[in-house]
Amino acid sequence: MSRFNRLPTPLAGLAIIEREQIGDERGFFSRFFCGDELPEFGGVIAQINHTLTRSKGAIRGMHFQRPPHDETKFVSCIRGAVFDVAVDIRPDSPTYLQWHGEILSAEKCPLDDDPRAASRMGSRR
Repeated sequence: MSRFNRLPTPLAGLAIIEREQIGDERGFFSRFFCGDELPEFGGVIAQINHTLTRSKGAIRGMHFQRPPHDETKFVSCIRGAVFDVAVDIRPDSPTYLQWHGEILSAEKCPLDDDPRAASRMGSRR
């Protein structure tokens, strides 16, 4: 039984990965990542980053990597809420120049699985 549920989005290659929450009146526990349960992302984890946005409404900016430096990203929010947007900038993709946005929060804590070479922007709500 997997602790992750992959939900497709309108963008080719972009998925929402819901994490199972095991909880009680004190709160909950959930895994951010498990190589055994997400084998397509297994192997070495190159980076784990943490960002703090102090101002409500702040836009973090668009960022992406070109091959061979592209990488899969998992985006989650552990406090407050963020409107996370992915834009498909792959010219040969069937969803080229389309975008998808999700509100991520501590309570609704899916991970956005970013397709490689898609541009991403986040804004604090």
